[in-house]
Amino acid sequence: MMSGNWINSGFFGYGFFSIFIIIAIFFIILWLVKPNQSSSVSYSSNGALDTLKMRLAKGEMTEEEYDRLRRKIEQS
Repeated sequence: MMSGNWINSGFFGYGFFSIFIIIAIFFIILWLVKPNQSSSVSYSSNGALDTLKMRLAKGEMTEEEYDRLRRKIEQS
């Protein structure tokens, strides 16, 4: 038969603790695997600045256009 102490079994006992541990491990792994968003933003703006520099070097834009777009990228 079942014991009279139902609080220590099922959802309120070890089951709840196990679910908590599994969720905590999931979020820790997610936090470790997820790339840092601030570094990805700076990387993408560096990529945009590199593209601007290449376009300026190829003569596809004027220096005024380059300066205007560079300031716009640096503000965002």
